This record gives sequence, C-alpha cells and structure tokens, in this order.
Amino acid sequence: MKKTVKDILKNLTFWVLVAIAAGVVLGIADPEKAIQMEFLGTRFIDVVKLFINPIIFLTITLGIAAMGDLKKVGKTGGKALLYFEIVTSFALLIGVAVAWLIQPGGGVDTSLAQGVSIDRYVSQAKNFSWKEFFEENVTLKVLLAAIVLGSLLSLYAGKEKILRPLTVVSKYVFKALHLVMYAAPIGAFGGMAFTIGKFGPSTLVSLAKLMGAVYLTMAIFIFGVLGAILWMYRIRVWHFLKYIRQELLIVLGTSSSEAALPSLMEKLERMGCAKPVVGLTIPAGYSFNLDGTTIYLSMACIFLAQAYHVHLSLDQVLALIGILMVTSKGAAGVTGSGFIVLASTLQAIKTIPVDGLALLIGVDRFMSEARAITNLIGNGVATVWISNNERAFDRIAMEEAFAEKAPAGDQ
Repeated sequence: MKKTVKDILKNLTFWVLVAIAAGVVLGIADPEKAIQMEFLGTRFIDVVKLFINPIIFLTITLGIAAMGDLKKVGKTGGKALLYFEIVTSFALLIGVAVAWLIQPGGGVDTSLAQGVSIDRYVSQAKNFSWKEFFEENVTLKVLLAAIVLGSLLSLYAGKEKILRPLTVVSKYVFKALHLVMYAAPIGAFGGMAFTIGKFGPSTLVSLAKLMGAVYLTMAIFIFGVLGAILWMYRIRVWHFLKYIRQELLIVLGTSSSEAALPSLMEKLERMGCAKPVVGLTIPAGYSFNLDGTTIYLSMACIFLAQAYHVHLSLDQVLALIGILMVTSKGAAGVTGSGFIVLASTLQAIKTIPVDGLALLIGVDRFMSEARAITNLIGNGVATVWISNNERAFDRIAMEEAFAEKAPAGDQ
C-alpha cells in the first residue's frame, strides 16, 4: 500500500532520519552550538537505560515461569554462550583478515598522535579486572536474579497469583517505553550534532582509509556471516534489517546500542522469538556477544601495528587473536569500553605502542556508531537463531511482523 504524506509524518523512523540530518547540518554550520546539544543525546540514553533492567527482569521471570522446564532453560543458556564464542571468533578473524589485506595503517602520519593525552584510558585499562566486571555489571546480576526467581516460580503451584500482577507491570513498563521512544528524534539530533560539531568531517580525512575499512568489514560481517546464519532458517537479512530499522537509526544517532535495547527485545518477541530466549540471549549477548566491538578491536590493533611499522609474525597475530577473545568480552562492563579494552590489549601484547591510541581518538566516535549498530544486529540475529534452533520460533508471527505497515511504536 502506498504511503500518504500523513502516514510519513506520523512515522517515527522518518522523524529520526530528519533529526539525524539536522544534527549533521548544525554540526557543520555551528560546531560550538552543536557540541552544546550533547545533553539531549545523553539524557535520552539515560532515560532509556532505566527500562533495560526492569524489562530484562520481567521478560526472563515471566518467560521461565511460564516455560516450566528448567533443563530447557539451561540448555538455551549453554547454546547462547557457545554461539557467542563461535560468532565473535569469526568477527575477530574477519577483522584481522580485512585489515591485513587493505593495510589501513600504511602511510599514516604518526606525528598526529603527539600532544594528545591517553592517560585516562591507560590508567583505567590497568585497573580493569574480571572480578570487578562481574561485580559491577548490574545487567548480569539482574539476569541471574530473574533466572533464579523464574525457576522458583516454575516450581510453585500457586505461581499464577504472582505472575498475574507481574504481567500487568510488564504491560505498563512497555507502554511507558513507547512514550519515551517518541523522544528518540531529540536524542538522535543531540548525539549526531555533538559528534559532527566536536570532531567534524575534517578529522576523517587523515584516517579515511581506516574508517572505510571498518565500515566495509562490518558490512561483510552483517551480510556475510549474520546473513548466512539467518539464511539457515530461510530468513532474509534485508527483511530483518528493515523490521528493526527504527532501532538502527536510533543507534546511529546516539552511538549507543543501549538506546534501542528494550525496544529490540519487544520486537523480537513480536517477531516470533520465545520470551525466555529473548530474555536470556539479549542481556547475555550485551556482555559477551559484541560483534562490532570485536571487529573494531582487531582492526585497530592491526592498524596501529602497520602505522608504527611493527611487523607481526603469524605467531604474534595468533597470540593477538587469543588475547582479544578474552579482552573483548569485558567491553560492556567498562565506561568508554572500546578505548579502554583496546589499551589493555595493547599492554598485554607489548609489541604495539599504546601511545598510538591517540591516533584513533578523533575518529573513534564515528566508528562507535558502526560498532553499536553491528552489536545490536548481532544480538538480534543470535536471538532469532537460538529461538529457531530450540524450536521456540513462531514463523507465522514473523511473517505478520514483517508485513506490518509500521511496527508498534513506529507511528
């Protein structure tokens, strides 16, 4: 059916696109004013973050309690972790291979790094520990608490007395989220205006080859690896991306996958993924399945080695991949994760100058958008695959969701 002007003006995706374009224009025309718009993006993300843990808790608790099969819950969780390890390993290998072939660090002027301070990132990297990661990661604690409560309720004969009010609360939490999402264009405008105003198009020129290589690699991973995973269950990646287009645009504008996490969970359920699978996979994936971040970390390491003319032997490359398999998993537990985890990786390798991080500061924000979008898509695909693999996927619901004129919250 052909959309009318009225339909377009009611479409939230349209207004997010307009906001992103307006942010770019303001960033170029008045950088100083654009930088001041940062608070609009950060405030929007802060508000959305308030919904993440309640939604994870309610989704998992209600899903597991309704499922009643604790062995199946454990099996699903185990499959998710195995899937994360395999797919992020592919992301690592693709990142290293493309960087090795394109040589984005060749001919880069390393003097650009002089005078740029990276002390904050290096000090935080030194202080990072896995113990703190698990202690301070609230999302993982909420995930664990929900699994325990859901498991106990599944064994309780009078569970309906508890599940009924929780279902009502869940319904109103999602209604409140839908209202907040109307502010998405404001958040996208603020985030994009700040990015362009602070770093500007001129900062991209010196490292344009690296930027192009990162975006190309993300595209190869999304349409190659993730596309093949969806194809296994006769799902076209373009249809899936079109279905979550609103979430992708919000992430593009705000450079944060957290901004779209709650609405992604809701859409995956509506698409036919079982509630407990969504509840287990998305929050766990946010900590252990950061495909975009993994690609970026691997490419950044190879880029810096090339820029500083550090020849890496095959053994050193394999050691780098092994270290990144560990360090990349901690990215979600650290503020400013990309840079801090990259600093800790370089410190562990010891052959690539940590000072080279200063080269990446100017373009990191632009690449963070690609990372966040790939992370979001990767966790969405993981949920679809695990749901299908567990025979907990409603294909009819998916076809209806894909056929919708405008998904709920998109009008």
